[in-house]
Amino acid sequence: MRLPSLRHGTLRHGIKNINSPGRGLSPFQYVTLLSRPSGSRWLSKATKLPEQPARTRFAPSPTGYLHLGSLRTALFNYLLARRTGGQFLLRIEDTDQKRTVPDAEEKLFKDLRWAGLEWDEGPEVGGPYGPYRQSERTALYQLHAGQLLETGHAYRCFCTQERLQELAEERHKLGLPTDYDRRCFHMSKEESNAKAADAQPHVIRLLSPPKYPSFIDLVYGKVPKGATLKRTVDDAFDDPILLKSDGLPTYHLANVVDDHHMEITHVVRGSEWLIATPKHIAMYEAFGWKPPAFAHVGLLVDEEGNKLSKRKLDIDIASYRDKGVLPDALVNFVALLGWSHNMGKDFCTVERLQELFRPKFTKGNTTVDIRKLWFLQSKHAANITEESGQPFADLVRQVEEVVVKEYNVADRSHTLQDTLLPTYISSILKADARNYSTPEEFVKRVEFFFRPQHYPPIFDGYQKSNVAVDTLASACRQILQASPWTKEGIQKEILTTVAQLEKSIASEASEKHSHRAVSADVHHFLRGVILGGRAGPTVAESMEILGKAFCAARFSEFQAARPATAEDGTVSSAAG
Repeated sequence: MRLPSLRHGTLRHGIKNINSPGRGLSPFQYVTLLSRPSGSRWLSKATKLPEQPARTRFAPSPTGYLHLGSLRTALFNYLLARRTGGQFLLRIEDTDQKRTVPDAEEKLFKDLRWAGLEWDEGPEVGGPYGPYRQSERTALYQLHAGQLLETGHAYRCFCTQERLQELAEERHKLGLPTDYDRRCFHMSKEESNAKAADAQPHVIRLLSPPKYPSFIDLVYGKVPKGATLKRTVDDAFDDPILLKSDGLPTYHLANVVDDHHMEITHVVRGSEWLIATPKHIAMYEAFGWKPPAFAHVGLLVDEEGNKLSKRKLDIDIASYRDKGVLPDALVNFVALLGWSHNMGKDFCTVERLQELFRPKFTKGNTTVDIRKLWFLQSKHAANITEESGQPFADLVRQVEEVVVKEYNVADRSHTLQDTLLPTYISSILKADARNYSTPEEFVKRVEFFFRPQHYPPIFDGYQKSNVAVDTLASACRQILQASPWTKEGIQKEILTTVAQLEKSIASEASEKHSHRAVSADVHHFLRGVILGGRAGPTVAESMEILGKAFCAARFSEFQAARPATAEDGTVSSAAG
């Protein structure tokens, strides 16, 4: 159920204007600098939930598809909003029209909904702060850029691309920073207005302050820590472009304006934006606005510490879905990438994540271990199977599609009898979901159930058996009398058979064999005869699914074939 929008009473955090961040550092270097141990009085407060409902947003650009990192950003914002009874917004930052991928927005909506991240406000939903596509908010950005011009916090720059390129190359050769030299800042207001009125191409730049303001990050505390690093060197100024020559905003301006007007209270985003945040704080101060609280989470890296690439795990979310990954499993997996929790175990439903969530994120980068995803996949498959709701019906359908594709009706008729295929698959899943990975791998694992004729009973080479094969065969036949023919009824007969064999062996050999050894012999024998030695659910579960008539037929097949091929009176150890 979608939560109602709260337009009033949103939480704001005031930011004190103090030191400036380092310039000339890459995001990786900057985050590393901030990750050094230091006082953490802010961090203890950061883990607390806000006292009022949080308004959060996910603001992707349709220049590509949803990946693990972006899904994690969306999830953390979503969980914070849900945990506090607030709102989760979706905003499309589509001002880079040249790089826009035609179907990216459509796939984004599909992927987010598949993962269960429904937005309260945004495209296809609406809301009181729309429109929610930046390409439809251009007039608002131009208005605010004009305000910064009027207050002296911004200026027009008429320099051509050629001039800027030459300036950067010249300064680079001298080993100097390649930032702008503020030539146009010194232009008179009258000349600037006249050129603009004459439609001369120009951009609008932020007049950066002598020192960028610091802020309190919910992950890293005060940014930056320690000594203040200079922002200007040799007349080079870090004055970012706010409005491009085509009238469209850059990320810096649009991001700040939208977050303010949409009343965003908390921003959770990747640490690659940490170095740019002081610029945003400077703009908030220039407008006289209070900024939201920021939390910058570390990058996702592979086991070698490298940023994820398409060759190494960073595939789009649709690829995981197409492989058969369950949405709850992927969300559970992504939530553990850089979030500190007290669950006591890794498996967690989405509902439980919402109950437990706090903005307590781990510092530094997070290594992605895909093996944990497959572990969680089996756990969620088992959980879905127990609940037997729509997610289980979807799971059955996915497995059915593989079975229909791989095996024809003749293959399946040996075991299906009059049972409908979905019902039959449901039984197998309920018995063996703990070993589920993907539909293809699961079907391969339980292939016997769909073409048993390819796996005749195994009965030769059982040299290590504690019980003679003829004795096992005779004793195990009574299991076919189990009533009711259920997992529990069959297991009860198996236990009775094991107990009788123990007494018989002890009487004949004047020695007592361990219960475990005799039980193993019985189970191995049954798996060899009934399942052809194939893996799958437990013997009792498998026999229940296959039915009494099928199991009896397998015993008869075993008895008919055994004298012709097993002169030593033994059966194969492969049956185990």
